[in-house]
Amino acid sequence: MEILDTHRALLAKLLPGDAPDDLAVHQGQFHHVVIGTERVVCFARTPAAAERLPDRAARLRALAGLGLGFRTPEPLEEAAAAGPDEPAYLVLTRVPGAPLEEDALESPEAAEAVAAQYAALLSGLAAAGGDDRARAVLPDAPEGEWREFADGVRAELFPLMHDDGRARAGRELAALDGLPHLRSAVVHGDLGGENVLWETVDGLPRLSGVVDWDEVTLGDQAEDLAAIGASYGEKLLDRVLALGDGAPGGDVADRISAIRGTFALQQALYAQRDGDEEELADGLTGYR
Repeated sequence: MEILDTHRALLAKLLPGDAPDDLAVHQGQFHHVVIGTERVVCFARTPAAAERLPDRAARLRALAGLGLGFRTPEPLEEAAAAGPDEPAYLVLTRVPGAPLEEDALESPEAAEAVAAQYAALLSGLAAAGGDDRARAVLPDAPEGEWREFADGVRAELFPLMHDDGRARAGRELAALDGLPHLRSAVVHGDLGGENVLWETVDGLPRLSGVVDWDEVTLGDQAEDLAAIGASYGEKLLDRVLALGDGAPGGDVADRISAIRGTFALQQALYAQRDGDEEELADGLTGYR
């Protein structure tokens, strides 16, 4: 890929022992992630993402000390852009494992194992929400965040949509009215299939770790549940809820549905503000 050629010398220094041609590249919403054997390098995709790298490193350090019961990436080195041709980057430990394959849940035993481990993961994040170390570093979900989000979509994205797209977005935004302001749990913010990694042990998936904590806050666990449902479907989500310590607040099903309905708009709004045309176009598919 182009990024491997552009930063070949730097990657040789940051990922010693890895052959440049053997490196894998993952494109996230905010970073290009180059994956080595023991380390990964995150290159900010936009200047706005580069400015957030120090905060991202601080949050990852806090998460590593919480004893969550699963691996999270730990910062090893970071650097701001030294010039117009120098990238801002963050070097992290590599979390082993891979996202679940599409057919991984066909076996009832595997589906039950995955649901149970997701429930335990969410229980750990809920408990971590009361840890003083987490509360000292992680940001609170802003009060009125959904109202501000809806206002932002109307002001910044509606002009980019066709009439039917605006009508669709209006319905999705209306569902956010009345969502409570909760800040009781550590919320990953994008707990979909790509960011939860698994290994196979005795023929069943075993949770290895969770990556990509860019959007972590103290907030409403319905956001993470919505991402699980979007990735794996209602059947697994219902089982995760049944195996959990109890619904994270009343009317959880309504909150999950309302939040899930805004995922494309969230992607598009963040991309618009970061100047990321590729992510913006993807997020607005079906709206224009």
